[in-house]
Amino acid sequence: MLSMALWRRVPHRLLLIRSFVYARIKWVRDPYLDIAVEREKNLKEILSLKNQILSSPSKSLPLSSLSRLKSHFNLPTSTSKLFQNYPSIFSPFQPSPSLPLHVKLTPQAMTLHKEELAIHNSPPHRNDVVNRLVKLLMLTKAVRLPLHILDKFKFDLGLPTNYITFLLSDYPDYFQICEYKNPSDGKETLFLELISWRNELAISEMEKRASFSDGVKLKKGLPLRFSMKLPNGFDLEKKVKNWVDAWQDLPYISPYENSFHLGPNSDQAEKWTVAVLHELLWLLVSKKTEGKNVFCLGEYLGFGNRFKKALMHFPGIFYVSNKIRTQTVVLKEAYRKDFLMEKHPLMGMRFRYIHLMNKSEKFRKRDGVPVFRRKRKVM
Repeated sequence: MLSMALWRRVPHRLLLIRSFVYARIKWVRDPYLDIAVEREKNLKEILSLKNQILSSPSKSLPLSSLSRLKSHFNLPTSTSKLFQNYPSIFSPFQPSPSLPLHVKLTPQAMTLHKEELAIHNSPPHRNDVVNRLVKLLMLTKAVRLPLHILDKFKFDLGLPTNYITFLLSDYPDYFQICEYKNPSDGKETLFLELISWRNELAISEMEKRASFSDGVKLKKGLPLRFSMKLPNGFDLEKKVKNWVDAWQDLPYISPYENSFHLGPNSDQAEKWTVAVLHELLWLLVSKKTEGKNVFCLGEYLGFGNRFKKALMHFPGIFYVSNKIRTQTVVLKEAYRKDFLMEKHPLMGMRFRYIHLMNKSEKFRKRDGVPVFRRKRKVM
């Protein structure tokens, strides 16, 4: 048995190699989290098109030019079909008989956009999103990320569309754009780099909660336990439950520590991997993101397939939804049924866009006369 003195000195340096028990953990559908994912169907694409239209000086664009953006925005259908499906957001018009059909925003969508812009301009939100970005960069070993990977998380982090000029240029002491060789292909790539480490931000959400509940500074290496929310009717096998209980009692290693020295097959390494993935999802305003974003970042950080294993081994911490044509990774503790527990102003704004998208009355024009047609309500 290990001596208690050794345990107190280096609690997270002890390599407890006790690989995950070989037992089948079935995937169980969570209907509430599926609703939370499906509710935002097409929202990201709609907002991307909105921003593209508003980037034009005339605040409108020819329909023909927008049709070429289908693959760029990963649209599920053609742009013309998308505009037909969301007439409460987009309004087609013809500037003159000699010009092609154009698209602009409806007055209701323009009102929401101005309110969204006010949120992005507000000092509290700017400070909040900068802190999220700093913490994301500190999760990496080199405190920098390629811009093409960062762009995958732009929407989920709550960054504005033109975040480099609109936001980062106001924080020259925090960030810089550099060019380095991409380790995956050796090509010169643009990176966003953190200029200096921020000790005051190198505290995970798990550590913050533990410190707040105890009212004292948290000691390193304590066995912090993750919240586990298993679906109704889901029972772990006894041997798996015993393993998870023992795993929860392992020392918690901050995701802001570099712990790649731990063997990749050790339980301690898996708990650190879960800590990194947990912190990543907590940094996102919606507490969820597409699975391909998670795996792309994990590959770049050197985790290999360890993120995938963490998602499979811990269905009480993470949920993988297969709705809306892709896999979405959700942090379960952040939701009560299908609603986010943390009230973020940007998420409130997005729900207002969703409400406008899903209006029950659909505007159409017949013979130049505005007509409203009743539409089936979509959850």
